[in-house]
Amino acid sequence: MISKKEIESIPLKGNINFREKKIEKDHTALLIIDLQKGEYNAKIIREKPSDKYIWDRIKNIVIPNGTKLLHGCRKNKIEVIYTVIESLTKDGRDSGLDYKISGMCVPKGSIDAEVIDELKPLNNEIIIPKTSSSVFNSTNIEYVLRNLSIQYLMIMGIVTDQCVETAVRDGCDKGFLITLIEDACATHTQERHDSSLRGIKGYCRIRKTEDIVKEIKI
Repeated sequence: MISKKEIESIPLKGNINFREKKIEKDHTALLIIDLQKGEYNAKIIREKPSDKYIWDRIKNIVIPNGTKLLHGCRKNKIEVIYTVIESLTKDGRDSGLDYKISGMCVPKGSIDAEVIDELKPLNNEIIIPKTSSSVFNSTNIEYVLRNLSIQYLMIMGIVTDQCVETAVRDGCDKGFLITLIEDACATHTQERHDSSLRGIKGYCRIRKTEDIVKEIKI
């Protein structure tokens, strides 16, 4: 666990290497963002063929890598936490303004709010419903993470340059050490994905799935 002494020892001019600290398994969680049936399903794929890039990336890259990460985390007793877009009400009146404008109402208890079957949570894993892009703004996730003694967050999910990027920035500002697993994330184009990575590299470590799988085995 990061000690107060360690934090206080960082010079005022900064210490970029501190952000590169390897995780401590007892104080780490894998955060899986919005990989739910309302965001990725056969009907959406049929209706939005123009989004072929993101559908292919989720199917061929994000899900296989997410499966590896889940296996590694569960085997090493690392906490797994899911976020899903889901209102607290059936009519979505509690959703954030941007979600209302965008028509992103996922009613409480609906199938669209369920995590996709390929990355299905275990019975005792935490699922946190959110009603805005930022899981830190519209949920009690910070309170939950503090109760779990989490200091390191490994983040994956969709979409890279929206909800994922927001979680990285806000998590960093809340005092967590963030690792973004870039090949377990997706957005609508490769250009948008790469641009997001460039924009948030100062807030987190950026790693690939294989790097993390090796790290959590140590």
